[in-house]
Amino acid sequence: MTDPIADMLTRLRNAQSAKHQKVDVPVSKVKLEIARILKEEGFINNYKVIGEDARRAIRIYLRYGPKGERLISKLERVSKPGCRVYSKTGAIPSVIGGLGVNILSTSLGLMTDRVARKKRVGGEIVCRVY
Repeated sequence: MTDPIADMLTRLRNAQSAKHQKVDVPVSKVKLEIARILKEEGFINNYKVIGEDARRAIRIYLRYGPKGERLISKLERVSKPGCRVYSKTGAIPSVIGGLGVNILSTSLGLMTDRVARKKRVGGEIVCRVY
């Protein structure tokens, strides 16, 4: 697998379109941080690490609206291994006028675009969620 973050996002998209309640993703520190941000922003219900040693995975519990509609309408990888996308502090784009979030990888760790603007740091735009 050349891009594990894109694999995680694809698994989330596929699980949501199939109306699954949970999805398992191989664990890594970056994926755990992405799951933390998705939970803080209200896109997923919860997540936890399951298994032991080489078989560890992140179990992500998906969240749906009151009528069963998906809360995540778009989940896309912005910066790819072949084409990295970086943004300075003042040039961080907003997603649908602030309704969605960009997840950035900064020198202070992974954070949303709002937090990055507050802390006045730029970085690599990992993905966009809305």
